[in-house]
Order: sequence, then C-alpha cells, then structure tokens
Amino acid sequence: MTDSSRGFEPAQRTQALVEALPYIQRFAGAIVVIKFGGNAMVDPELSTTFAQDIVLLRSVGLKPVVVHGGGPQIGDLLGKLGKDTEFRDGLRVTDAETLDVARMVLVGKVGREIVGSINVHGAYAVGLSGEDGGLIKAKARDPELGFVGDVVEVRPNIIERLLAEDMIPVVSTIGSDETGQAYNINADTVAGALAGALEAEKIIYLTDIAGLMTNVDDPSSIVARSTVTELKALIADGTVSGGMIPKVRACIDAVESGAKSAHMLDGRVPHVLLLELFTDSGIGTMILPDIGVSP
Repeated sequence: MTDSSRGFEPAQRTQALVEALPYIQRFAGAIVVIKFGGNAMVDPELSTTFAQDIVLLRSVGLKPVVVHGGGPQIGDLLGKLGKDTEFRDGLRVTDAETLDVARMVLVGKVGREIVGSINVHGAYAVGLSGEDGGLIKAKARDPELGFVGDVVEVRPNIIERLLAEDMIPVVSTIGSDETGQAYNINADTVAGALAGALEAEKIIYLTDIAGLMTNVDDPSSIVARSTVTELKALIADGTVSGGMIPKVRACIDAVESGAKSAHMLDGRVPHVLLLELFTDSGIGTMILPDIGVSP
C-alpha cells in the first residue's frame, strides 16, 4: 500500500511532524489528565487508538493520567443481575449491592481493560482506585442517593510517585471516607479535582460531542476558547444547560483549583488527543483562567 493510498503523501507526514515538534518541546514533562468515557470507551477501534495516543504522549515526554467512568457497563451488569436502577437528577441511587457492582465493574473490569490495552505497547500503565493510598477522600452527597459521593480532598502522593517512575496511572473513581466506607463518584468531577491537585498543564474531557456549543443543534456554534467567567455567565443565562452543566462545571473547578487549562474534545474522532495537543489549529473547546488570574 502506498503512502498516497493511505491518504497522506510523504510531504504531509513530514509537515505533521514538523508542526508537532514545538508542542512536544513545550509540553515535555507536563502532567495531562484525560477523562476517558463515552463512545471512545465502548468502541473497540477508538479504545485501541486511545491507548496508542496515551503511550505516544508518554514516549515524547508528557505525563498522562487517565481517569475513567463506566456508567453503561455498571448498568449492563445490574441488568444481568436482575437489579433495577433508579436515577435521581441524573445520578444512580446506589445501595450497598449496587456499590459492590460499581466497584467490581470500575476497578476489576473497565480499569483492567484500559490498563491491558495500554500495556500492549509496553509495561507502562498501573490501575488504581481512589481508595488506594487515600487518593480520593469522599463524603455522601445525599442520604437519599445512598453511596454516591462528593470529593472532599485529593491526596495525589501515589499518583506523583507513579509519574516519577514514568508510569501511566489509570484511576477508577471510587473514593472512601475516614471510616473506610466507599463511595461511587462522578468521573468528570474526580478528573477535575485530580487535575487541580496535580496542577496539571491540561485536563482533557473526551465526550460524545464536538465541544461546547451555544446551540446544540448547530455544530458551527462551537466555542473554541472561553474563560471561567464567560462559562459561568453561559450557565447563568441558560445557554449551557442539562447534561452539559456538570462537564462545564468540572472544567471550571479544575482550572480554578490549579489546572492551567481544560479541554472538551470529541472522543469519537480517532487520535483526537494528538490533534488537540500537537497541531496549530487544535480541536474542540479550551477553557482558560480569567485574564490576569494564575491558576
């Protein structure tokens, strides 16, 4: 097969590498937190390219940290077990049995699959839960939701040690309180809190949309770049609503707590991480601190 039949002439390949070089140099040694979810997680081809991209980021000197959810997989197993699922305000009511299933799916299945797909390319990835090393301290959000948690504190020592050894942490979003009680926590929230605690260069959310749009029915309304204050205004006036609010709030919280920028990307696009990080045009939506405000 020739280069042209693959869609890239040799000159195009060379230009792509030249364009990437300054970004590789700029981000060398930088921590990048990636929240992995949506179709990118359940599509085998996209999962494969995601693993390749994560290994490439490590190979050129970045320090990737993967945070993953697993709501659909939890729902599938609950269904097979014949257990009904109740949702309130978009959150799964989590009793003790449901929590056991969530831990089993997130830590024992989804996390292991991501680790395995990365480690096909080398022994780089290490799976861990927010319970490990006291990484994520949590508290109950609402007694009526059961064991659904909010992040109280992130203690990133275990992540920092793994990064110092050039490993790739893969984090399942189960946290615990001071008594050892476990809680299932929203993955977007955990990713943002972890990025802030690590003072990450970037927090990247892989979603099932092209980015933040002011009109969900109009792809041309995508917001390429915004600030924390601008996003808060969009939430206040109702431009950002529904299921986008938690993702936008997670981006805001990450930037306000220490991450230098947050990004919402379309995880359905192969190699979208590389397009965002290593090309001049980028892709998706970038959220930055307000002008003159250091994260």
